[in-house]
Amino acid sequence: MADSKTSKGFTAEERAAMKERAKELKAESRRGKQRADGEADLLAKVAEMQESDRVMAERLHEIVKASAPDLWPKTWYGMPAYAKDGKVLCFFQSAEKFGARYATLGFSDEANLDDGAMWPTSFALKKLTAKEEATIGKLLQKAVS
Repeated sequence: MADSKTSKGFTAEERAAMKERAKELKAESRRGKQRADGEADLLAKVAEMQESDRVMAERLHEIVKASAPDLWPKTWYGMPAYAKDGKVLCFFQSAEKFGARYATLGFSDEANLDDGAMWPTSFALKKLTAKEEATIGKLLQKAVS
């Protein structure tokens, strides 16, 4: 009999994220996909974050709204995300949620970031300064182009 402590299955955090996603899908199907509802859900999840992640997620939300206003805010696996044509284009993953040493800004394959045969699709975030904010703004503009 396998010991549950040595299981190579999903972590508790991963299982919680999957449950969050199931709730998100149910909510979307029940009420429809509305921009205001997605933004309210996103901001509620951000408000639950620890201060360092919350500050970054709030600032990132402002950068997305300014740099890529056509993206729709939503939650995705319990994290802030932004969609284009109904598909997640980018997302923020808090460091706290998965016990990581940094938060992550990630882009899906929907993002137009192609650059040759290899390019980055996720970025570690320890804090946001003007330099990182400018870089993120440019990445978002390229991603939606």
